[in-house]
Amino acid sequence: MSLTVFDRALLRQRRDRAAAQFTEFDFLFRAVGAQLADRLATVRRELPVILDIGAGTSTLGSVLQQRPGTVQTIAMDLSPAMAARCGDSAILVADEELLPLAPHSLDAVVANLSLHWVNDLPGALVQIRQALKPDGVFVAALMGGESLRELRASLMEAETTVRGGVAPRVSPLIDMQDMAGLMQRAGFALPVVDRDTLRVDYSSPFRLMHDLRGMAAANATHNRDRRPVPRRMMIEAARVYAEKFAVPERPDHVTASFEIIYVIGWAPAASQPQPLKPGSATVRLADILGASEKPL
Repeated sequence: MSLTVFDRALLRQRRDRAAAQFTEFDFLFRAVGAQLADRLATVRRELPVILDIGAGTSTLGSVLQQRPGTVQTIAMDLSPAMAARCGDSAILVADEELLPLAPHSLDAVVANLSLHWVNDLPGALVQIRQALKPDGVFVAALMGGESLRELRASLMEAETTVRGGVAPRVSPLIDMQDMAGLMQRAGFALPVVDRDTLRVDYSSPFRLMHDLRGMAAANATHNRDRRPVPRRMMIEAARVYAEKFAVPERPDHVTASFEIIYVIGWAPAASQPQPLKPGSATVRLADILGASEKPL
């Protein structure tokens, strides 16, 4: 039984509201989507049916549709309003926590910055693996735990000063080691997990918060503080942010970090490389290294 960390109904509402102007705020999705497309390009075989989870306005899906051998790209989103903006793609409105997918029906699944909002991430990964055909590939990007660390620290310090305590203001996110463990636990073969950090300069912390609302990425934790945020607290947070996280080359700007965790894994198949049984080696490591072997 999973914990309810995120308010999925609130997330759907925010994505619905953001849909009409999403292309004005999707720079992060475009940059990360290009990385996902490049990684999928290393798979040197045709992938006729690809599911794009958290498709947004289908910027990634439109690129994947151009892959040689791709017959259909399915754009899936939690938000009906967002899914409606996916152009000519086949559209599926569904929740990542309960995927309506037939077993062994997909050649590839991609997920661009959507799975970090899922309460039951292990369950979602298992469902994705089960929906893939044998040797089908899963490629995804999630926000990592170091994302928005500057904003998190500034809000905590400001709220401590103004209110004498802190409440969750930035959504909790997964780290790379935990994500690697979840991929193995979900049954993916040959999983690889790595990370990158993107840094974006802003004229003020308020501009960063404006962008987060525009990309429907503001705090959506279930136990968030629902009281109005005092103006004094926001002014103090902006002061702390500008003091501690100014851009060295542009002191009138602040920086925001986005840690991106990339994953790739395959549905198990008999054709995949398999580890040899212990003791089955035919060549001694000492011979390869040119070393002498001494018994313990």
